[in-house]
Amino acid sequence: MQSFSILLLVSLSGIHCQLDKFNTWVDTFQIQFQSNYHFYDTFEKWKINDEYIIQTNQENKSYTLGHNQFSGMDEFDFSQYVHNYELNFSYPNIVYDFINNTLPVEVDWRDKNAVTPVKDQGQCGSCWAFSTTGSLEGIYAIQTGELVSFSEQQLVDCDNFKHGGNNHGCNGGVMDNAFSWIGTNGGLCSEESYPYVSGNGEKQTCQTTCDVFPKSKIQDWADVQSSDEALMSAIAQQPVSIAIEADQKDFQLYESGVFTGKCGTTLDHGVLVVGYGTEQGEDYYLVKNSWGTSWGDQGYIKLGRGPQYNNGQGQCGILLEASYPIL
Repeated sequence: MQSFSILLLVSLSGIHCQLDKFNTWVDTFQIQFQSNYHFYDTFEKWKINDEYIIQTNQENKSYTLGHNQFSGMDEFDFSQYVHNYELNFSYPNIVYDFINNTLPVEVDWRDKNAVTPVKDQGQCGSCWAFSTTGSLEGIYAIQTGELVSFSEQQLVDCDNFKHGGNNHGCNGGVMDNAFSWIGTNGGLCSEESYPYVSGNGEKQTCQTTCDVFPKSKIQDWADVQSSDEALMSAIAQQPVSIAIEADQKDFQLYESGVFTGKCGTTLDHGVLVVGYGTEQGEDYYLVKNSWGTSWGDQGYIKLGRGPQYNNGQGQCGILLEASYPIL
């Protein structure tokens, strides 16, 4: 354990138990400190979050909170983490308004081998790339029977103005723009042939040595009408890219259950919805995030579903900017 722990243990002898718990969190997530002040500041923020987690979980909500890699951040830190890296989603919808009147009661595309394991975007605002590859992986698996992990790094490096795209690498992007670029590019390379490195802050130029999967060429894409019925109809066909607001405290510390807590509609994060269902009387959307498996329920969150959320705009704005690729 770092020397800062020892110094703090001496000066704060009355909180041994909480400090031990904090030090376990530091070890678990391999948190690095630049100074004694940084250690103390992180500890104070962690304590507040620890107390908040305990208090919230005592209220018997439909969801529980827990510690993760963001537990050392306060609301401002976490908001900056999200907003520093993601662009606002403000593109106009080309609305796909098909409604399936015979929807299944529940959908989980993981059970149909159409969802790759949870990934981690790291210190890079590439959520849009992970959302894009997720929806491409889904429809590719459904149509070909083969689950392929596609390359986010190719999108980060190559889907920009220099290479005929409209996204901004680690400074954010939009899924519809990425769908368009993949179509123009004739498809996308695999994760194996073009691995992700930007999560560690590494920068590189667009590589052209990997071979795209011909059947991964996106012919078109559709934006989904802003209603639960339309989104559920789309999900029943394939996994769907969505944009949500992800900068709220309960979202930051979410661990399990159906998330019905405070959540706005200022879209700042791209994710993937891979199903829907009901748990203990609460309807939900099953959402795959790109913050690794240490966040949420093994990398997933169940967002509350129904017209009661944000005046019909959906929990965390899930209904506002949903889209999917067409191969």
